[in-house]
Amino acid sequence: MELRQLEHFVAVAGEMSFSRAVQRAHVVQSALSTSIAKLEKELGVELFDRTRQQIRLTPAGELFRTHATRVIQAARYAKDSVGDFRGELTGTVDLGALITFGPLDVPRVLGQFHQDYPLVQIRLRQSQTGSSAYLSAIADGTLDLALVSAPDRFPASIHMRLLCQEPMLFVCRADHPLADRSHVLIPELTHEHLIGFPPQFGLRRLIDDAFAAAGVNAHTPHEVALEYSVAASLVQHGLGTIFMPATEAARFPHLRALAVRPAITWEIYLASAPQSQLGPASALLAELLIASAQQRAHSEGPKAHGSSQNVRLYAGD
Repeated sequence: MELRQLEHFVAVAGEMSFSRAVQRAHVVQSALSTSIAKLEKELGVELFDRTRQQIRLTPAGELFRTHATRVIQAARYAKDSVGDFRGELTGTVDLGALITFGPLDVPRVLGQFHQDYPLVQIRLRQSQTGSSAYLSAIADGTLDLALVSAPDRFPASIHMRLLCQEPMLFVCRADHPLADRSHVLIPELTHEHLIGFPPQFGLRRLIDDAFAAAGVNAHTPHEVALEYSVAASLVQHGLGTIFMPATEAARFPHLRALAVRPAITWEIYLASAPQSQLGPASALLAELLIASAQQRAHSEGPKAHGSSQNVRLYAGD
């Protein structure tokens, strides 16, 4: 049994999909399937029930997952301890990233961290199914830290720190019928052809929930996980309209960005295992990300969205 096999198994168990797990494990699907098959043969049990459309863990798989996660974490801590012995910060930090960081200057923090601690390897992960998928990866130990956009749950085993928040704005072309307004009401937007993320993304759920709270439905015929620069180009060329965080909307002055009533607030959280379970490098990077969010809030003053009072800790529901 090899450590890499355990990592492959935990990746599939976390995603409940071989096709999604290949992105997480960074291997081709044939290699991932072969690795799992060899592991099952060695153990003499089936770890996954493949008889249904969506795979599930067998009872043996559930039990094995618990111990496999502990082994992976122990192996990482053992490796990191060697760096501690030499007085150098070493190790690997797996960080779940977002399509947009909003007002947070995450690249600056990561760049400075890499410069100060060159022996630490930072590996960015980009989920194709929305950032909420990072929560299961944090829980099973395959991610150390993750930036989570508008989470719909706060698992008791995961620490959730609110880093920042800002308003979502309605963005349209300058010749749109609503373009000259100071703000728009959500019920006025029911006939808009919205460009939005797929339903499992936090930003999409945020918009859908706001429409539902207003007693109407959002019409989102264009479901794409795009960079906002591409989405802005689609808006400019008349495909539809979109909701953007305020900092993203400010990047496209040729478009009109309108306040929304009732207000829709977007939040970014830093998710991690409890402090006692974090390796030294992961714990330090988490502190730097939090400090950067606090510094930004102080520099913008008390009216800033995501002020220092908003850097809160959630350790459960």
